[in-house]
Amino acid sequence: MARPVTLFTGQWADLPLKDLAKKAAAWGYEGMELACWGDHMDVFKGAQDKDYCKRQLAILQENGLKCWAISNHLAGQLVCDLNNDSRSDMFAPKDCHGNAEKKRAWAVEAMKNSARTAKNLGIKVVNGFTGSSIWHFIYSFPPVSDAMIDDGFKFFAKMWNPIFDVFDECGVKFALEVHPTEIAFDIVTAQRALEAVNYRETFGFNFDPSHLHWQMVNPARFIREFPDRIYHTHMKDAALQLDGFSGILGSHLNFGKQERGWDFRSLGHGGVDFEEIIRALNHAGYSGPLSVEWEDCGMERERGARESCEFVKNINFSPSTHVFDEAFDKK
Repeated sequence: MARPVTLFTGQWADLPLKDLAKKAAAWGYEGMELACWGDHMDVFKGAQDKDYCKRQLAILQENGLKCWAISNHLAGQLVCDLNNDSRSDMFAPKDCHGNAEKKRAWAVEAMKNSARTAKNLGIKVVNGFTGSSIWHFIYSFPPVSDAMIDDGFKFFAKMWNPIFDVFDECGVKFALEVHPTEIAFDIVTAQRALEAVNYRETFGFNFDPSHLHWQMVNPARFIREFPDRIYHTHMKDAALQLDGFSGILGSHLNFGKQERGWDFRSLGHGGVDFEEIIRALNHAGYSGPLSVEWEDCGMERERGARESCEFVKNINFSPSTHVFDEAFDKK
């Protein structure tokens, strides 16, 4: 099972794709998961212009790289986010700034066009976020009723089912990165999200262990719970830094602050048990990319990207093809 090792370009969108592709190839990556911002992938162009898609793929091909997935987290967030306030103005065109519903409408079209772009690229998976109208209810005070939570999952289904219809037309799957601030952020809410859309096959998950680890959810168990819904995999590490001073909720401290109760780390420098994850992926039969999403405010990023590629290649073992003591069963 030769799973390709790819680099998610979201954290590198400040670099032109041509420059980043050269670097990624030199670091040892086999492909790139293209972010739908910066100049890496424009889904409004890609949905209409096959030549544009060919040109973007050619940049990768010139460097010996392939593409198995694109990711549109920023637009996806706006689909169900309750407020779509000024924090997300940077996610949408300027003519949408300050107008929550205009941003939402733009985001719905962007996600539909993500499916159309994926089809034109010849790939089968779009990763991203969904947003959530109920994330602000994470702590139930003032009191939150069951009906209010139910309404949030109904709103998710109402907004995303028409988008998923376009994904179905294009033969493309959507993989939600299970993540705080999304409709699904752990195993329980992932199950509820599947139920909300009646388990339609189009909807699955971009497995990212880092977001589960700091919540103290077992990442390998997530794979075991949803083995047929892991449509893509991010490789990202995180570390709990609880020392009795700050808490697990982050204390309104930005990433990289030593006082935070947890933070993201470069692969192999945190607490995620990647061997158990690879074993779980092997049991699930997952053969898709292992895509490095590099985030570590305490490390120079080019060193981290190169080191992370080596880390993933070393841990990316295939399942056994036989039982080790089967020779003793010969009659």
